Amino acid sequence: MRVARTLWPGIAIVIAFVVGGVLTYAFGNDPFIAYRALVSGSFGDLYSIASTLTVTLPLAITGIAVAFSFRSGLFNIGAGGQYWLGGIAAAWVGYAVKLPPVIHIVVAMLAGIVAGAVWAAVVPGLAKAYRGAHEVITTLMMTYIATDFGHYLVEGGPMQQPGYTPQSPPLQPTAIIGTMVPGTQLTWAILLVPVIAVVAWFVLQRTSLGFSLRLAGYNLRAARYAGVNSVSAILTALAISGGLAGLAGSIQVLGVDRRLFDGFDPSYGYTAIVVALLARNDPFGVLLAAVLFGALDTGANQMQIVANVPFNLAGVIQGIIIFFIAAEGLLRVFSRRRNAPAAELQTAATE
Repeated sequence: MRVARTLWPGIAIVIAFVVGGVLTYAFGNDPFIAYRALVSGSFGDLYSIASTLTVTLPLAITGIAVAFSFRSGLFNIGAGGQYWLGGIAAAWVGYAVKLPPVIHIVVAMLAGIVAGAVWAAVVPGLAKAYRGAHEVITTLMMTYIATDFGHYLVEGGPMQQPGYTPQSPPLQPTAIIGTMVPGTQLTWAILLVPVIAVVAWFVLQRTSLGFSLRLAGYNLRAARYAGVNSVSAILTALAISGGLAGLAGSIQVLGVDRRLFDGFDPSYGYTAIVVALLARNDPFGVLLAAVLFGALDTGANQMQIVANVPFNLAGVIQGIIIFFIAAEGLLRVFSRRRNAPAAELQTAATE
C-alpha cells in the first residue's frame, strides 16, 4: 500500500497524458505530434527552457508556501491573495522609495514577504487560534479581498499611473531584478528557488521549530501535551507560508512585470495547491511538479501551432492530474472501510 501511494503521483501523470492523447486522437489529431510539440515548446531550445522556468519560478515558491502550511496541518489555500499583497508591497517600494541598487531589490522583496506574512497570519491565523475559524474559509475570503484591493489601487486608486490604463508607475531601475537569459523574462531570482526548497526542508525536518509545527499539525492535543504553544504554532506556520507566497508575488513584479498591472494574476496561488499535493508536500518534489506545470503552460502554445491541438488541452491534462490526485484520497477511504470488518474480527479473535 505504501509503495502504491508513493508511485501514485507518477501514475496520475501518466494516466493524464494517456487520456489527453486519446482525446487528441478522438478529435482527429496525432497525439504523438502533439506531445512532441509540447516537449519542443517547453525544452526545445534555450528560449523555450527560459520561458518554462519563468513560469516555474512563481509556481515553485508558492508551491513550497502551500506545502509548508500543509505539512504544519494548516490548509492555506489563500496563497493567491498573499501573492497579490506581496506584489503590491514590492511595487510600491519599487517605484516610490529611492534606494541604492541591490539594496532596493532586497528591501522590496522583504516588503513582499512581510505583506504576505501579515495577510496570512493576522486575520486567518488569529481567527484560527482564538476562535477556531477554519483557515480554508478565512484564507479564501482574504484572497478575494486582496485581489479587489489590488484592483482598486491601480484602477483610479493611489497607485495608478496618471493618464495610463490601470497600472502602477514603472519601477525604478534599481529595483528591477536582472534578466538571466537575454531576450526572455527569466531573471536571476530563479537561483533562489532551490535555496528556498533546502531551507524549507531543513526547517521542517531538522529544527525544533519544524518539529513543533509538524506535531501541532498532526495532533494538536499531543502538541499541547508536549508543551507546544498551539497559538504560536498556528501563527508561525501561516506567517511563513504567507511570507513565501508574498515573496513569489514580489519577484514576479520586480523581475517580470516591472510594475503592478490590473491583470496581475493570482492563479499561481491556486495552481500551487495542486503542485504541493502532487509533490506530497515535499519541498524538493514541489520543484519537479512546478517544472511539469510550467512546461504544460509554455508548451501548449507550440502544441496548438504545430499539431492544431486546442491550447486548453494542457488545462485538461492538469485537470485530470488534479482528479486522480484527489481520487487517491477517496481510494484510501474506501480501502479503510472495506478492511474495517476484517480488522474488527481480528481484534475480537485476540480478545
